[in-house]
Amino acid sequence: MTNAAEFWEQRYLSRRDERGQVWSGRVNPTVEREVQHLAPGTALELGSGEGGDALWLAARGWTVTALDISPAALAVGAGQAAARGLADRIAWVQSDLVAWHPDAEYDLVTSAFLHAPFAFPREEILRRALDAVAPGGRLLVVGHGEPPAGSDHRHAAEGPPLPTPDAVLAALRLPGDWTVETNALVGREAALADGSVIEVTDTVVRVRRPQR
Repeated sequence: MTNAAEFWEQRYLSRRDERGQVWSGRVNPTVEREVQHLAPGTALELGSGEGGDALWLAARGWTVTALDISPAALAVGAGQAAARGLADRIAWVQSDLVAWHPDAEYDLVTSAFLHAPFAFPREEILRRALDAVAPGGRLLVVGHGEPPAGSDHRHAAEGPPLPTPDAVLAALRLPGDWTVETNALVGREAALADGSVIEVTDTVVRVRRPQR
C-alpha cells in the first residue's frame, strides 16, 4: 500500500525547479473561468498543492482555507502568500483528505486535479465536500479529461481513473434541490517545460446548494 503522505512529499521535494517550486504559481485557467464572475466570500480548496488557485482567490478578495497533504507544497504557498501580501487571507492546513471531514461551511469549495496514481477514495471525498458548501454556495470540481502531458500514463492503458463530467455528477449523488451550473469538457492550452504549447481537456462540474 502506498504511503500517500510520503509519496506526495517526495514528489514535491524531488521535482522542484531553480525557484524551489514544482508549479507555476498561477491559477488554473479552468478554475479562473468558473470562478471569476463570483462575488468573493469564503473558500475551501481541497488538494491545494503549492497554492496557485488559493493565491488567485485571495488576491480577488476571498478568504481561503487551503488543504494539502504535503508540508513542502504548503510551505511554498505560504511563502508566496507572504511575498504577495496575502498571508492574512489564506490558512494553509496540512490534511490527509482520506481522513478529512468538513467542520465548517464555505461559499466556494474547489477541487482541481484531485487524482492519484494509486488507490484513492476521490468520489467519497467529493461527496463529503458537499457538506462543506454553505447555503447558496458552490462546489467546483475540475479534473483531467485525458492523461496530462508528461505524466507516466500519457501513453499507457493503465493510470488514475479520469471520470467524465457525467460520471462525477453521478458519483456526487446530489440532493434533488441542488443546481448543476456546469457539466462540461473544456479545452485549454497548456505550456510544457520545453516551452511548447499543447491542447488539453479538463472535466468541469460546478454545482450550487440552494439557499435556505
